Amino acid sequence: MNNNFRAIVVILIALLLVVGVCGGLVFLLAGDQIIDGVRTALLKLAISGREDDLQTSVSSDNTPVRFRVAPGDAPAVIAANLVQSNLILDAGLFVDYVRAESLDVELEAGTYFLNQAQTLSEIAMALTDSRFSSIPFTIFPGWRLEQVVETIDANPLFAFSGADFMAVVGAGVEFDPVFAQRVGLPAGASLEGFLYPNTYSLAPEITPEMLRDTLTNAFLVGISGQTEQDAAVSGYSLYEIVTMASIVQREAVRIDEMPRIAGVYFNRLNIDMKMDADPTVQYALGKSRGDWWAQITQADYQNVVSAYNTYLQTGLPPGPIANPSLEAIRAAIYSEESNYFYFRADCRDDGYHDFARTFDEHLANGC
Repeated sequence: MNNNFRAIVVILIALLLVVGVCGGLVFLLAGDQIIDGVRTALLKLAISGREDDLQTSVSSDNTPVRFRVAPGDAPAVIAANLVQSNLILDAGLFVDYVRAESLDVELEAGTYFLNQAQTLSEIAMALTDSRFSSIPFTIFPGWRLEQVVETIDANPLFAFSGADFMAVVGAGVEFDPVFAQRVGLPAGASLEGFLYPNTYSLAPEITPEMLRDTLTNAFLVGISGQTEQDAAVSGYSLYEIVTMASIVQREAVRIDEMPRIAGVYFNRLNIDMKMDADPTVQYALGKSRGDWWAQITQADYQNVVSAYNTYLQTGLPPGPIANPSLEAIRAAIYSEESNYFYFRADCRDDGYHDFARTFDEHLANGC
């Protein structure tokens, strides 16, 4: 064997050794990926015949169900909890599905709102992003405190009751002194009037205190700036302005008519004339007739004995009777100057009112 041939053999052997070593290293480094790939392929094969089960829901009930994934929960734990919550039927299929689709590493801790109408695959996907779980919550202008409480009780997404919320916003509660001073809240008063009407997207973990602060902070944001400054020089306290706004909110149908209605009430106050505002009588009645804003009768004007009945009492009622919109608050601050002292619903049934300077004119405006 000549030297050249021997050299070629040595080089070939060396190359084979290098290839073998590199191949071994590649296998060692990629072995887990290869195994995972095989496992995933097998799982996909296993569930390939269960497409109907993946697309089947527990029921057609789409009532939201609060579901919690704790930090560190494994897919098997999550699956068992889903079965216990009656959100899926097959825990094993859930585990196989999330692993086959590589969702097992994307499942996030957090609070979710799921429902029985969702399929197993939809629920699995939903549990990969907790950011989209929120509580939709709306307070309408003119709602009184008790209506807000009832709305909380009617919403299964809240982790607390309406009574829990009332305990942090009702009369006799000690509120943040900075907020109380800024809005002129009397000692012992509730937050009636200061739960800002709007539609909110609330975090699932929200507490009664957090909800209260969200609503009152929204109120402060709404009135901050020129509106609050002008209220301060209106001749009335902010608390009195909100009280007037709450009456205007309940009395007016059309937003553009709010300043004129507010002006009528201020005209009455300026001459010590009773306000004679129907909504204050409704507020005093409460829900005694099955509705928070029940129809009232002529007899109610004199028979409903309450500090809130402005047919019996002179001046503003003790506090707001509802939670007014920013438009109503601004109407109370920037009320229309006029010589009107009376108004009544017009005969066109369009939400507007006819206004009068004298009682005789008021009677003539009748339908």
